[in-house]
Amino acid sequence: MEAFDQNLDTLRIGFVGAGRLGTALAWSIARRGLRVGAAFSQVRADTRRLADPIPGCTIASTMQAVVNTSDIVFITTPDAVIEAATAQAGWRPGVAAVHCSGVTEVSALDHAARDGAMTGGFHPMQTFGDPEAAARSLPGCTVTIEADEPLNTTLVALARRLECQVNRLPRGMRGRYHAAAGYPSQFINALFAEAASIWQSWGASREDAVRALLPLARGTLASIEAAGIARGMPGPVSRGDIESIEKHVAALTPLGPDVIEFYRVVCGRTIPLGVERGAIDEDAARRLRGILAR
Repeated sequence: MEAFDQNLDTLRIGFVGAGRLGTALAWSIARRGLRVGAAFSQVRADTRRLADPIPGCTIASTMQAVVNTSDIVFITTPDAVIEAATAQAGWRPGVAAVHCSGVTEVSALDHAARDGAMTGGFHPMQTFGDPEAAARSLPGCTVTIEADEPLNTTLVALARRLECQVNRLPRGMRGRYHAAAGYPSQFINALFAEAASIWQSWGASREDAVRALLPLARGTLASIEAAGIARGMPGPVSRGDIESIEKHVAALTPLGPDVIEFYRVVCGRTIPLGVERGAIDEDAARRLRGILAR
């Protein structure tokens, strides 16, 4: 059986899939002195964009060529085709197939495992709208790793070479993990959209709302980082200001049931945090829930 190379500096790394995540990860790995040797994508222009800035990176004509010349193959295709893409190649002992999806189970790589390869997950918790911006912002983010030894040790070492924090995920938890990541990422867009629609009710524009509200959001994130979720929460509930919540409900109710229901649910979720913070007691919490229920 061929031994798996655990030395990062001699490891041959390949990529299958050349979208925004794969491109940003390949660039980041190469910029830290590691060897990205081959890349393959169905869209040749995407493969060229990934490979051209990396010295020595070959644009492979097939996925099999990447597998044959790599110790670790990162599969960064869309989630829906990870399993099918993996099945297109013959694998071998001593090579690892690693996907970078947050939500797809590692079992999608079972074809490679049956051929004797090691399998795992390596998911950077980052947005990848632009590969260059993502590569710059990757240091400091968290990479979630799911793999058995010896692959786990290598992926942890790689994450640390990228200056990332490491989160280990038990098997079967990827759906919950990925859903949780949505709350501070894409769900914040829904919060901004709701706030902007309220601004528009008095004639302000969505752009006015975003410009005014972004500093508030940044301030809250800084408070969470410094003090934690409960102690870093601003607003009326955090200081036991029941009268302000009553005014909010009265002001939003004329805007329709959808608006007040959204506020009721979101504000209601802050009440346990207010109790945890010590700003309100259980009696005040009951009063707040009653106001929101009306």
